[in-house]
Amino acid sequence: MSGPLQGVSVIELAGIGPGPFAGMMLADMGADVIRVDRMPTAAGGSGLGALLRNDSVVDRGRRSIAIDLKDPRGVEIVLQLVARADSLIEGFRPGVTEKLGLGPDVCRARNAKLVYGRMTGWGQSGPLARAAGHDLNYIAISGALHAMGPKDRPPAPPLNLVGDYGGGGMLLALGVVAALYEAQRSGLGQVVDAAMTDGAAVLMAAQYGMAAKGFWRDERESNFLDGSAPFYGSYECADGRYVAIGPIEPQFYRELLQKCGIDDPHFAKQWERAEWPALKAKLAAMFKARSRDAWSALLEGSEACFAPVLSMSEAPLHAHNVARATFVESNGAMQPAPAPRFDRTPSELPPPAPAIGADGVDLLRAAGRSEAEIEALIEARVVHRA
Repeated sequence: MSGPLQGVSVIELAGIGPGPFAGMMLADMGADVIRVDRMPTAAGGSGLGALLRNDSVVDRGRRSIAIDLKDPRGVEIVLQLVARADSLIEGFRPGVTEKLGLGPDVCRARNAKLVYGRMTGWGQSGPLARAAGHDLNYIAISGALHAMGPKDRPPAPPLNLVGDYGGGGMLLALGVVAALYEAQRSGLGQVVDAAMTDGAAVLMAAQYGMAAKGFWRDERESNFLDGSAPFYGSYECADGRYVAIGPIEPQFYRELLQKCGIDDPHFAKQWERAEWPALKAKLAAMFKARSRDAWSALLEGSEACFAPVLSMSEAPLHAHNVARATFVESNGAMQPAPAPRFDRTPSELPPPAPAIGADGVDLLRAAGRSEAEIEALIEARVVHRA
C-alpha cells in the first residue's frame, strides 16, 4: 500500500456504515487495515445481511480475518493483533466491546500506545448513548436536518452523507490520525470518541456562526444556501435534466446575468429576500427554455459558478472528472478514487475488498501461531478459512 499512512497498522472490528468508511479512508492513505470480520453464516447473503459482505467499494484495501468473538480463544487472537497495531476502530454501541473483552482498558493493557477509535451515533455518554438509531436520527438532533429541504414539505434526508460519512466516518478517521500523531510524541494512546451527533453539529458550524450574526434564519428555505435564493440552487431544463448555479459574489452574479443576456433591472435586487420568489420564477422559466447540454455549452467553465447536475452514471464521464481521474474502475466496479491527493506520498487505489477470512491463516502465522494451532482454531470454528 502506498500513501502517507504507509507503515501504520489498524485493526477494524467489522461493522456497517461510518466505521467501514473510516477504515476505507485510512486504507486509501496507505494504512494496513486488518478487518476482523464476523464468521460467515448461511443467512448472511440477502437483505441487511448482504451489507456485512466484503463486496463494497467502502470495503476496499483491507486484509480480512474472520473470528468468533464470542469464543475466548477468538478474543485472544484479536488481542494478539492489537499488541502489534497502532490503532483499533470499532462501531458498536457503548459497552459492547467491553462485554466482549476487547474494551479500551484491556486493549491498551496489551499496547499502551494504541489509539482506540470508537464510532457511535449518540456518543459514549449522554442519555441516548445506548439507544438505537441511524444517520437520520443523529442529524435530526444536531440542527442539520431541520435546515434541509423545502419549507412546505418534511425535511429532506441528504442521503446518509451528513451523519454516517461526513460527521461520522470522516470525523473518526481525522480523530485517529490526530491521536496517532500525538502518540508519536507522548508514547501513549488514547480513546477517540467520534459521535455522529457531534460530527453533524460540527458540520453546521458555519450556519450557527451566521445565525449568531443575524444572517441565518432558523427555518427551512429562507436562507441563501438552502434553496431559497434564486442565485443558489438547481433548475430544470427543457430536457427534464437539471443545472446548478451558485454565483453568490456580485462579480459572479454579474457574469451569470451577462452570459444569459439578462438585462431585467429586477435582478439588481440580488439580496432582497422579498424579491427572491419572483426572481427564482424568472430564472426557472429561462432555464426551462434550453437543454442541460446547451446551458453547459454556454456557462460551464465561466465565472458564473455553474455545473450540470449529473447522475452517478454520468459523473465518471465528465471531462473534468476524467482529467483528474476522480473516478476509477476496478474489477468492473466504478468507484471514487482515493482523496485527498498527496504530491510526495501519493495514494493509489487499494486492492478490492477481500473475501471474508481471506488473510486469516497468514495473520495467525504472523502472530506466532503454529500450523497445528491454526488448524485446531479452524476446526473449532473460532477462525474461518476462506
